[in-house]
Order: sequence, then structure tokens, then C-alpha cells
Amino acid sequence: MSGYAPIRRLMKKEGADLVAAEALDKLINFLESSAATATKDAIKVCKEDKRKRVTAADIRAATR
Repeated sequence: MSGYAPIRRLMKKEGADLVAAEALDKLINFLESSAATATKDAIKVCKEDKRKRVTAADIRAATR
């Protein structure tokens, strides 16, 4: 479970002192899904601009 440490720290920082493992898994699944969708959308922006490198601006555009 050490891979979950950064997410646990983030949750603790936001005030969640105790977090169930199932809640942590759900949040991680949500974040992975959101990141995958944002990446796919950013890649579309890149391809439209005829570029190969995904930039922070592409991610911003994809997550609006």
C-alpha cells in the first residue's frame, strides 16, 4: 500500500484523519480515469496542431 501514500497525505492535508482502504481505492480509480480522459483529450489538441509533444497548455485546454 505504499503507492497510496501520496493520496493518503493529500487526503490528510484536506482534513481526513482516517480513510478506509475502499475509499482510497475509489479515489485513486477516479483520479486515474480522469487523468486518462484528460490525456486523450490533450493528445487530440496536439494532433489538431500537428504537434507530438503534450504541453501544460494542452492539459489545461483538455480539462476545461
